Amino acid sequence: MKLFKQVPNFPFVKNRFIFMALSGLIVLASIFILATKGLNYGTDFTGGVKLQYKFDKAVTEDEIRNILSGLGLKEASVVRYGEAEENRFVIRLAKPTEENLTVSTTLTPAFAKALGESSITLEQEEVVGPKVGEELRKKGMLAVLVSLACMLIYIGFRFDFHFAPGALAALFHDVLLALGAFALLQLEFNLTVLAAILTIVGYSINDTIIVFDRIREHSKQIDPDSLEEVVNRSINETLSRTVITSLTVFFVVLTLYLFGGATIKDFAFAFMIGIITGTYSTFSIACPIYVSLYKWIPGRK
Repeated sequence: MKLFKQVPNFPFVKNRFIFMALSGLIVLASIFILATKGLNYGTDFTGGVKLQYKFDKAVTEDEIRNILSGLGLKEASVVRYGEAEENRFVIRLAKPTEENLTVSTTLTPAFAKALGESSITLEQEEVVGPKVGEELRKKGMLAVLVSLACMLIYIGFRFDFHFAPGALAALFHDVLLALGAFALLQLEFNLTVLAAILTIVGYSINDTIIVFDRIREHSKQIDPDSLEEVVNRSINETLSRTVITSLTVFFVVLTLYLFGGATIKDFAFAFMIGIITGTYSTFSIACPIYVSLYKWIPGRK
């Protein structure tokens, strides 16, 4: 199946400086948001107690907070989870003290008494110590950095080290944009979202490799004079395949986001961002950097 009847001739390489400038501004904006607002780490990374309740009838955050205050839990965080009609709420206690470890045994009967015996269901209960949360956060960051380093080495040996820096820059671009979106919207960043970030790394590099492989097929035609034309033709020759694949995956993930339930929603949201940025960064970052490096450091014969 082809998206275009003939191979298009969009001037991606000719406009590479515009794409790179735009990408640079977006990356700087993401870094600024991460530095000022920061990620909203979930219990997985901060430690604490997380309780998820579902109510059979409509309940407001204020009603829940009043019940918590009556139990001496004034510092507890109450957040609505999912759609309003689902009546799901997440309650977090930042410090898992001895009393908080078994808070559900007190809290569930208190809700049942105040709201009705059959009006509440405890769907999820998580307890993570602060040391464990900090360790998970460090290991999560390390996992992302190691995956990026492995991609750099793989591209360098699989293709050429003229290709590797551009691929790595594209991966950093995609990861930073996803993190920036979560920081901007203050969505919970937990282990599920971290898995989505690692999935983005794998998906993004796949798009880049497809174009790089086509460039390598035309390598005999590459010299400083024909470089831009060959790279631009390679991008256009693989464009139909890239767009169709990305749209197919995007619609599947969009379906998960809309109908997959609250548990998978954040994963799907992060992955949708990764699909868009991964497709864009291939021709806006990876290929332009390859062109620049080839000109600055002449390619090996």
